[in-house]
Amino acid sequence: MLKNIIKKVSTHTILILVCLLSLIPFLWLLSTALKGRSENIFAYPPVFIPKDFTLDNFKEVLKLVPILRYVVNSFIVAGSTVILNVILSALAAYPLARMEFDGKKTAFFSILATIMVPFQTIMLPIYIITLKLNLIDGYSSFMGYLGLILPFAVNAFGIFLLRQAFLTIPKEIEESAVVDGCNSLQIFFKLLLPMVKPSVALLAIFTFIGCWGEFLWPSIVLTDERLFTLPVGINNLSSAFSSDYRLVAAGSMISIVPIIVFFLIFQKYFVEGGSEGAVKG
Repeated sequence: MLKNIIKKVSTHTILILVCLLSLIPFLWLLSTALKGRSENIFAYPPVFIPKDFTLDNFKEVLKLVPILRYVVNSFIVAGSTVILNVILSALAAYPLARMEFDGKKTAFFSILATIMVPFQTIMLPIYIITLKLNLIDGYSSFMGYLGLILPFAVNAFGIFLLRQAFLTIPKEIEESAVVDGCNSLQIFFKLLLPMVKPSVALLAIFTFIGCWGEFLWPSIVLTDERLFTLPVGINNLSSAFSSDYRLVAAGSMISIVPIIVFFLIFQKYFVEGGSEGAVKG
């Protein structure tokens, strides 16, 4: 009994320390955003509680930079990418989990192998394809958005995650639906997809966070400031104001809020979605 108590206390102590360490950068960013001009943000030892507390940094960012437009652009790109990623990953995962065809294992492991390929290594050919297809903002805003969305519209992680989730569903349920007269599309959309909702939500969370924070690809593809996403816009904020870190921190805090809200909405599916399909191969 005493051993179990000591083990639980030790485990929770370590988890709390790790949590606090992970919160330090966020707290430092928030502290910098709330410090006034009279306070030294690089003071040593660091001061987390502002002495000259102010919200003027947020007001100045909203006044001098079209950050709300950047937020809208990021929502359009991230939201569209999430929808496409969930649909396309599910459509690819379904036959790999429930159908039998020649080359099934080869196709699955080939898709899985692409996880080991960093995006930076294939960025140049993707950029050339993007230019050839005119998916840049030089033609229209719509084409510019497509150039940001389509390269991330589906990935191997999403296919793997949903395939594992589909494998946990007993085949008897699908067979019963066939007896009731359902076709493959009806079984997929009305039966199987709702049953893997936690995994779908988990994929949506990871995709949204990844797209929201993506900087490299938008900075390469975009030339029209009206289409800038938040990471690109905040980077320009740094150069435009001679690296005023108070404004950069305020802009960064604004960009973090949607991610926190999105995660809080889907958090109940997070743990469940992560464990779904973990014991099925």
